[in-house]
Amino acid sequence: MVAAYGLLLPPRALSAAAHGAINIHASLLPRWRGAAPIQHALLAGDRETGITIMQMDAGLDTGPVLAQHRLAVADEDDAQSLHDKLAALGAAAIVRALTDLAAGRAQPVAQPASGASYARKIGKDDADIDWTRPCAEIERRIRALRPVPGARTLLNGAQVKIWRARCVAGSGAPGAVLDAGGAGLRIACGEGALLAIELQRAGGTRLAAADFLRGYPVLPGDRLGAAR
Repeated sequence: MVAAYGLLLPPRALSAAAHGAINIHASLLPRWRGAAPIQHALLAGDRETGITIMQMDAGLDTGPVLAQHRLAVADEDDAQSLHDKLAALGAAAIVRALTDLAAGRAQPVAQPASGASYARKIGKDDADIDWTRPCAEIERRIRALRPVPGARTLLNGAQVKIWRARCVAGSGAPGAVLDAGGAGLRIACGEGALLAIELQRAGGTRLAAADFLRGYPVLPGDRLGAAR
């Protein structure tokens, strides 16, 4: 049995056990096969995800399904909270699936031929915020990349990570600061505006917006752009 294992098992390992190799995967396969299903579900705005218990084959998360358990994605979920929910769901699911296998009740079902998508590994370049995108998409990126690696941008030439934010009304040139105060930094997006409420400068600590602005003044009209 494997979970969150980043390599393909050799054929000898796949066939070593009586029931083959069993995998716990954090998505509703065939959607989000691959290394980062939780992050990609959040990035895509999926309203539902879940756990798949599957028999492994030579492909990447392509084997027949033994069981699936669904989970609603909450508006406030980030990669950590969703991971923890799915871990608890997966622990219960694998016990049930192994019991069914031992009793001969499990019926593997081939994955559908359609609906497959690939959740590639998240890299550092994924952390850059593109302010020309709609606010809803940017806010999802912030949650999908929390706690690792964190969504980042440049603010007046300095790298800043935005840890918590929400979408608000507003318009302007993408990346332009519309206003800055105790409630947060309101930043124009390609559609709508983002209120950044927890930020961190490179080498600093995560701070609520009011505390961040005390040590790093920001004015309306200042611009944010991609980190380097």
